[in-house]
Amino acid sequence: MALYIKAAEILEKADKKRGALKTLVYDSKFANIKQLFALVCETHKFSSILQEIIESTKLLKQTKLQMHLAKVLVYDLLMGQGIKCGGSWKAMMMKHRSRLQAELARMKIKRKVSRNEDLLPASVQKLGGDKLPRYVRVNTLKTTMEDTVDYLKRDGFSYQGQASRLDDLTLKGKDFVRDMHLPDLLVFSPKTHFHDHFLYKAGHIILQDKASCLPAFLLDPTPGSHVIDACAAPGNKTSHLAAIMKNKGKLFAFDLDAKRLATMSTLLLRAGVSCHQLANQDFLKVDPDSPQYKDIEYILLDPSCSGSGMVCLRDDTSDPEKDQDRLSSLASFQLRCLNHGLRFPRLKRLVYSTCSIHSQENEEVITSCLQQNPGFRLVPLLAQWPERGLEPLTQCLRASISKTRTHGFFVALLEKHSEGEDTVRQDQAVHIKNTEVTPHSPPDGEKRPAASEDESEASETEDRQTPAAGQTDSTPATKKKKRKNRKKKKKAATVE
Repeated sequence: MALYIKAAEILEKADKKRGALKTLVYDSKFANIKQLFALVCETHKFSSILQEIIESTKLLKQTKLQMHLAKVLVYDLLMGQGIKCGGSWKAMMMKHRSRLQAELARMKIKRKVSRNEDLLPASVQKLGGDKLPRYVRVNTLKTTMEDTVDYLKRDGFSYQGQASRLDDLTLKGKDFVRDMHLPDLLVFSPKTHFHDHFLYKAGHIILQDKASCLPAFLLDPTPGSHVIDACAAPGNKTSHLAAIMKNKGKLFAFDLDAKRLATMSTLLLRAGVSCHQLANQDFLKVDPDSPQYKDIEYILLDPSCSGSGMVCLRDDTSDPEKDQDRLSSLASFQLRCLNHGLRFPRLKRLVYSTCSIHSQENEEVITSCLQQNPGFRLVPLLAQWPERGLEPLTQCLRASISKTRTHGFFVALLEKHSEGEDTVRQDQAVHIKNTEVTPHSPPDGEKRPAASEDESEASETEDRQTPAAGQTDSTPATKKKKRKNRKKKKKAATVE
């Protein structure tokens, strides 16, 4: 009963534009977040169909239910897994089940369709038409990719090797592949269930969308480093960071909601994370100059956003004017978080991500941040990734259903740089021209980002403008100057 009441409350708040469904669900402090999220998403998706059934059968008048509560109950009765509560509510809904089923059947006959999904508006069908694969991240703190694959094969799954193109992610039945971009990610057919699987319950695998795995993977903190996960709950990215760090170093995770933090603590414990330090604190109030954070080198920032990239949360019927006001408010908050993160004195890299498709929360926030923080630059990411940030920020990544087979997502990686250091490097490049030099390798475990196209072109220009070695003494002016110097030396010797 509590599940349906909470789902109805969230749907009502969402209709009144009090927040994104995802945010409202996670802020609800409900015991079973995954169950609530699934019910809210599916009811929201079929909302117009459910309302038509309810109004045609006059269900509200006969039951005295409120519309949002009626929707979640009718969804579970007709399209879900059946009413999960007992008592008077279940008895009431079972009393009206035949009429509700008959109305659903009548709608299908009238529209000449056989599936519930075919009743949805064309725009919603388009979003859900390409069923997203089930992505599973192997938790390397507890197991290895090889052992996980072997276990799954013994459990009846059929391993198809490593994917090499997007079409390889179209899977059926118990087939699965290894992802072509992320080394610790496995891909299964849509809606493959793992919540009751041993590997999931033991923390050996994490159920996480591929796009959501990008921020930690791209930040790539070195083992032993000090890292911040600024807006950490529900904790999947935090556990991913810990795995990359091999549980070595310090991982500070912040969240304002104490209950969500407690849930996150349980998740991290199951995942075997031990290098973390949770704080029930607003990241914007964390002091970058505090001795506690003096060694912070990496920050993962995934702030609150519109959630417009989440397939089940898109709403084509929303009010554009109200949406614009909300986006402006979110973008302002996101920029404040970014600017705050860049204040940590020893910071090397910060990864910024959202599950939004709006440029106002993505490229525009990054552009404003770079203008206000000239000491940072964008790092070009994954050249083989099929979808880039909007021009001119093509160093960033975007993700979408059609191009990457994931939820909508955006990722940017900012790196600290010094103009003085760049000048020194350029001067050194001039002086060591035509001299064989063994390049310095980056510190163990740390990757040096590739130069951007602009930087490469600048280097080539300098090469052309610098005289070749061995030519500097060949001009008449230089020879004349040398003769004068020899005469001065002779005179000086005579005086002595």
